[in-house]
Amino acid sequence: MTHSDRLAARPTPLESRSSGSLTGKVRVPGDKSISHRALILGALSVGQTTISGLLEGEDVLNTAKSMQALGAKVERTGPFAWQVLGVGVAGFAQPASPLDFGNSGTGCRLVMGAVAGCPISAVFDGDASLRSRPMRRILDPLELMGARTGEAKEGGRLPLTLHGARDPVPILYRTPVASAQIKSAVLLAGLAAPGVTTVIEQEASRDHTELMLKHFGAQIVSTSEGSHGRKIALTGQPELHGADVVVPADPSSAAFPIVAALIVEGSDIVFSDVMTNPLRTGLLTTLREMGAHIEESDVRGDAGEPMATLRVRASKLRGVEVPPERAPSMIDEYLVLAVAAAFAEGTTIMRGLQELRVKESDRLEATADMLRVNGVKVEVAGDDLIVEGRGHVPGGGLVATHMDHRIAMSALVMGLAADKPVKIDDTSFIATSFPDFIPMMRGLGAEFS
Repeated sequence: MTHSDRLAARPTPLESRSSGSLTGKVRVPGDKSISHRALILGALSVGQTTISGLLEGEDVLNTAKSMQALGAKVERTGPFAWQVLGVGVAGFAQPASPLDFGNSGTGCRLVMGAVAGCPISAVFDGDASLRSRPMRRILDPLELMGARTGEAKEGGRLPLTLHGARDPVPILYRTPVASAQIKSAVLLAGLAAPGVTTVIEQEASRDHTELMLKHFGAQIVSTSEGSHGRKIALTGQPELHGADVVVPADPSSAAFPIVAALIVEGSDIVFSDVMTNPLRTGLLTTLREMGAHIEESDVRGDAGEPMATLRVRASKLRGVEVPPERAPSMIDEYLVLAVAAAFAEGTTIMRGLQELRVKESDRLEATADMLRVNGVKVEVAGDDLIVEGRGHVPGGGLVATHMDHRIAMSALVMGLAADKPVKIDDTSFIATSFPDFIPMMRGLGAEFS
């Protein structure tokens, strides 16, 4: 659905209510972060890249369209199976029309990095939600590398024109926050620069870009920096070669049925092929600290990314304190963690969530509103979220999703165990990351209407 289609479409509300136990075995969609990167690096490689398990949600499909617009040959060869014929590093062609990323901040920001190292200009655009999100912290390091920002809205917001560098220069850049998007944009631009581009993070963010760059043939070294940080050094102007990529199941998507299994009495669900990269498993760590029954088996890996089968059973949860340094490993999962916290006994304190304020919505305030309207006592203190769990949730509220897929799914999960049904104002944005969420949950026994 395009930006204009969304504006014209009528909202599609949905209500979830207390159901019987949830049971079954499922594979949630392919990981969104890996899917975006596989398409982009395939397009920047020489030769053919074959991708299996690709997430076919709108966010990723918009990245696929942008790679086509930039000159790569991208085609779907079967269900979740895609093939990319790349143009090589710095080989992107001038796109004939604006690159529309819909709701996807990840796709937009990573492609900005890739375009910044090419001697072309491109217009970046998206839906109303993406247009409201800040891009300046991505643009700042790209401009240091030689790219220029042309026409743009205040604060570097979309739509904006990015002029890639004719002679990109390598830089040493210290990220102001732990952000895989900033790091990845700099590294993707650094592919076209001679010499070594270095990124230093005070807190380590997701390392999918580093692992996949290595898989495609780049020379990249990651070392420890301080107590929690990383230093990543990329040698520029490599010849990347097409590669086979198996996309593991997305732990951020699995988070919703995982929490549903924990809070709905008698539930027992098996999840196959879930990515277990340590920089993505903060939610699992936290849920286990809360008393969750989560078993891991059949551990294996592909393209440097580990995966495993998870069995999750209904559990009695307790409140915990989540340290701020864990935030990068679970930044997208705090919304549904807040739902789990509402059903726990005792107070859960989630610290250092400033990054949630610049997502699809101000997710920190939106999460608090979602809980309050359903009778949960919650407080936002600076960048901390404090949830007072009482073992149950009254429910009965109407949740404003703010065009945010994760708010929508979190609220629907909450309704499955709440005393009264929970209603959301619009389901349409769920398709950006998890197109089959509603039918999958119904197949496990969820009650939606």
